[in-house]
Amino acid sequence: MPRLRFLAAGESHGKSLIGILEGIPSGLYISAEDVDRDLKRRQMGYGRGARMKIESDHAAILSGVRWGKTIGSPVTLYIENKDWKNWIEGMSSHVDDNRSIPAVTKPRPGHADLAGAVKYDQRDLRNVLERSSARETAARVALGAIAKMFLTEFGIRIGSYVIQIGKIKLQRTEHVRNLEKALLFLFEEAEKSPVRCPDKEASGKMVELIDKMRREGNSLGGIFEVFATGVPIGLGSYIQWDKKLDGRLAKALMSIQAIKGVEIGLGFDIVKHPGSQVMDEIFYRAESIGRRAESNESQPAGFYRKSNNAGGIEGGMTNGMPIVIRAAMKPIPTLKRPLRSVDITTKKPVEATYERSDVCAVPAAGVIGEAMVALTIADVFLEKFGGDSMAETKRNYDSYIGYIRKW
Repeated sequence: MPRLRFLAAGESHGKSLIGILEGIPSGLYISAEDVDRDLKRRQMGYGRGARMKIESDHAAILSGVRWGKTIGSPVTLYIENKDWKNWIEGMSSHVDDNRSIPAVTKPRPGHADLAGAVKYDQRDLRNVLERSSARETAARVALGAIAKMFLTEFGIRIGSYVIQIGKIKLQRTEHVRNLEKALLFLFEEAEKSPVRCPDKEASGKMVELIDKMRREGNSLGGIFEVFATGVPIGLGSYIQWDKKLDGRLAKALMSIQAIKGVEIGLGFDIVKHPGSQVMDEIFYRAESIGRRAESNESQPAGFYRKSNNAGGIEGGMTNGMPIVIRAAMKPIPTLKRPLRSVDITTKKPVEATYERSDVCAVPAAGVIGEAMVALTIADVFLEKFGGDSMAETKRNYDSYIGYIRKW
């Protein structure tokens, strides 16, 4: 059983979204401002739809926190849907409000509409689209913010940035002196971009392409990259298929709406090169190297790599290098110029339903990716180090780090 568990509930136009996180040790300081900051980041990004102008997400803490710190019990977060006021009868739980709005019967190609309706025997597609909507990821982002706070206590930082929208790609140098520093720099630059791309030239072209798609009533997908720095060696395991960290991370990212592919490290590009060129060679430094004038960085003693083609994971375990993982998001299936479909009631050809939607949500998907990676890494971290309180977890962690330094 996972050490860290979470559940989310709520419909897109229902009264609220709820997130429950179980397993966080007691004694972790929780900043409501940090949770809301990530919720705001999720709502931003060029290409988002009109819904973002309605909502101003805020997570209210209902349980698990007292006087600013976790107490060991499940943490419950409540996020109000401000658009609920327009759907009080249409999304009511009362039988008297039955049929207060027309049923949705025209499924969208590429969406959960038709498969979900058949699976759950629903003749109104709204009963499917309300939960399958990406609106539910607001709860995941809020819970992921707590996981980030936990990991930060151990020097682990997580971030993301967009590397491609449509055919426009980020241009970057592949060989860097310090990978962690480079990843953090890309993240900081991405936060200044309307599309969360750290390349200013590519960012501008992405904005232009999104504008073009908006005029045409179309949508765009893309690729984002998530990283985690400061991750110790040995998280995850090779002993069973479901304990492998790369598999768990891939599952976490694939669970995000519209994600169709995941890569770790070089990913699919690794097949273009012989093994001698893609394996991360292992080196050993007997003594720490003090801060160097040109980089102002120290280099600790022990095993190290000069490349990170594996993306920080070997044999289902972290190898001490930064985790680097990418996800490909398909274009949003809701289009202003609807595709052909079939009415589930009349069985006649129709144009698919149009629901208010984004033109491009890749920048927001990167923030959601951060949350899912944080929740996954926090889970394996607690599996490794345990602890019912932060003090206990830190003692276990410090002992392990001391052990590694002597290895």
